[in-house]
Amino acid sequence: MANFFLDNQDIQFLFEHLDLAESARIQEDGFADAGNGRCDYAPRDEADAVDNYRRILDIVGQVAGEMIAPSAEQIDREGNTLNEDGTVTLHPLVRRNLDRLSQADMMGFTLPYKYGGLNCPNLIYTMANEIISRADTSLMNLFGLQGIAETINAFASDEIKDEVLPQFARGEVTGAMVLTEPDAGSDLQAVRLRAHQDENGDWLLNGVKRFITNGCGEILLTLARSEPEISDGRGLSLFISERCLQVRVRHLEEKLGIHGSPTCELVYEDCPARLVGERQRGLITYVLALMNGARVGIAAQSLGVAEAAFRLARTYAHTRQQFGGPIERLPAVAEMVADMKIHVEAARALTYQTSCVCDLENNNLRVLEWNKDLDKEETKRRKQLSRSLKRLNAMLTPMSKYYASEMCCKVADLTIQVLGGSGYMKDYAAERYLRDARITTIYEGTSQLQVVAAVRGVSSGSFETWTADYDAKQYDDPLLEELKQNLLEGKQRVLEAIQFVKQRGASYLDLSGRRLVDSAIAVIIGHLFLTQGAANERKKHVARRFIRREMPVLRTNCEQILSGDTSPIEQYELLAGPVPVAE
Repeated sequence: MANFFLDNQDIQFLFEHLDLAESARIQEDGFADAGNGRCDYAPRDEADAVDNYRRILDIVGQVAGEMIAPSAEQIDREGNTLNEDGTVTLHPLVRRNLDRLSQADMMGFTLPYKYGGLNCPNLIYTMANEIISRADTSLMNLFGLQGIAETINAFASDEIKDEVLPQFARGEVTGAMVLTEPDAGSDLQAVRLRAHQDENGDWLLNGVKRFITNGCGEILLTLARSEPEISDGRGLSLFISERCLQVRVRHLEEKLGIHGSPTCELVYEDCPARLVGERQRGLITYVLALMNGARVGIAAQSLGVAEAAFRLARTYAHTRQQFGGPIERLPAVAEMVADMKIHVEAARALTYQTSCVCDLENNNLRVLEWNKDLDKEETKRRKQLSRSLKRLNAMLTPMSKYYASEMCCKVADLTIQVLGGSGYMKDYAAERYLRDARITTIYEGTSQLQVVAAVRGVSSGSFETWTADYDAKQYDDPLLEELKQNLLEGKQRVLEAIQFVKQRGASYLDLSGRRLVDSAIAVIIGHLFLTQGAANERKKHVARRFIRREMPVLRTNCEQILSGDTSPIEQYELLAGPVPVAE
């Protein structure tokens, strides 16, 4: 029987390697819910919690392998249906898959027990998102939108939370992040959809939203302009509304991939809504928090489709006979397949580490907010920790989304290359994996925007601070210690490049951003692989291949930065040539 959790050795390794017991203790508030009558399935201690996490992922893996994956091809071919009344009918197999996950109580993954949720750490949710994405990348867009419920839990009134969150946990509703407009894509400060109050003080929404994932969902979190006199992000607030006659789907987008995920254009006409949190904090506070979670979700989605693509390539290279043997014996193919595997594991290491940091930040904030018995020194320490974790997360989150999404596009593309002509045909899933992968570098912020966000952390000290603890680690294995020295040298090159960039101004920082971020990521993942290599013999060799392959690339990137070349900016018209004239 297929199980996408149990058959993945790297996820199994990381489940044991990462400190889930410590995460569980903090996540469970010292196991205060155990045996108090409020929740009969709350864990008693660390071991019980970790066992629960394993059982949950086992169920997700089984549903993904036995039910979701076999239906992905049909869903991709047939898609969803837009009805004449402006509603959408999900493909019957999409609906069946969601119902099965609901029956397994998997739709309230990170919600607290009091709302019927599983109260899982972000790390476990990230693992689940990867598993679902491997089975059907498009379904993760519905399953993975549980961050909407998290946002409601974090910022909405108790009245809204008590009404809506149990519905999410039971799987009775799905949600949508309704942000983008025809003229407000990456620049959400340009949102124009209007929110106004009627004579009774009730909020009504009017306008158009576009490219809305699952815009046909029952619960809509909508970013709208509540202060018409303020033209930037300070004039935006966040609202919650339910699917009704006053909001309809005008158009279902015809897309390259993820056909099982409905992408909608919505029209609001006096749609009733309720304010989430405070006015004017919609973009500045709430949507930024929502998007940070969504970006880790897309990193997990990228891991899933890359894992599926790699497995197809690995199997094909092993079974396809050419020139008297399997094509995996050809050095060029062997190198491609081996490096594909390492790239997937590298992105997984970075994404899971980011999820751990998210858990630390969220739980520390929760302690500060709810524990009124902290003494002055402990409060001060936790506030300092909060600032530190926030800065670190501001770097790691866009790094993970950028690196994992670019990785998955590369791996999916190489899968077609390994399969050759067969990969270009619809006889194999390779072409679907590439079509599904391509969106990951675009939505929830393009790769270019992720680089802009991440390079600020790299250049402002977060990279140097994070690596300091790993620089000090001592390894008994001579190879690991040698590889660590390679990373120390790489770090020094990055720090030299940072100093050079700072002297040249903001535009050169943006121009050099991708090279700086790529270099910093190589050092970070290298350290993560070293810690894994200390615990696992195979991982030691993975670390060697990764570091010895990436350090020359790092040197080249830093040399290019130090060249000071600004010709793409200063000679743009010359290099890009004239704007093509339409015939």
